Amino acid sequence: QVQLVESGGGLVQAGGSLRLSCAASGSIFSINAMGWYRQAPGKQRELVATITSGGTTTYLDSVKGRFTISRDNGKNTLYLQMNSLKSEDTAVYYCKYRNLGIWGQGTLVTVSS
Repeated sequence: QVQLVESGGGLVQAGGSLRLSCAASGSIFSINAMGWYRQAPGKQRELVATITSGGTTTYLDSVKGRFTISRDNGKNTLYLQMNSLKSEDTAVYYCKYRNLGIWGQGTLVTVSS
């Protein structure tokens, strides 16, 4: 069974850092592009960052230079390093296979100003 489980969210002050993790079960992680998405209260879910199976990355303009997406195929794990956090980064963060309809349950990030 293919599952994704996020962790690492929490409460942090503006300017702080968090690292999110997404553990993938099954054997398809290494060959699939992955993405981090977020949904803030009252807003639509948006794509934050993507990474291909080969490691090519893309970012939402508002997080460029602050967030870094990475993956460890040996550990079947996706990461999102978030630095210089702002109050507008507050959201539930989800990981997802880019080309499959499989989502994690989400992890809440709250940035206090």
